[in-house]
Amino acid sequence: MTRKSVLLVEDEDNIALALEFLIARQGYDLRRVQDGAAALSALRESPPDLVVLDVMLPERSGYELCQIIRRDAALKHVKVLMMTARGGEIERRKGMALGADAFLTKPFATSDLTARIAALLGSTDA
Repeated sequence: MTRKSVLLVEDEDNIALALEFLIARQGYDLRRVQDGAAALSALRESPPDLVVLDVMLPERSGYELCQIIRRDAALKHVKVLMMTARGGEIERRKGMALGADAFLTKPFATSDLTARIAALLGSTDA
């Protein structure tokens, strides 16, 4: 069985390092990019099974990327987990309305993140 792949789109190194550790520890193939333009290139080059997508990014916002993913026939199968530090119901609703499969507000418990990823990827080891 091939390992599921995750693309992490996070511009803050300290947050990304922690997320990279958590995601890789779950056994997923992981790539990380730091801005919206690089995310778009990575998505088109090799579509992952899941994108863990920060809302606030240089180049293009997570909201824009989510819309692009949902409108692109080659990408619409990709699961999208959005996250933001600007935690509010409005942000969550906007993300979900644009097609996100799940939404987390920072800071979040690591168990919430790993459980959400496992659920989105259909893993049994949540």
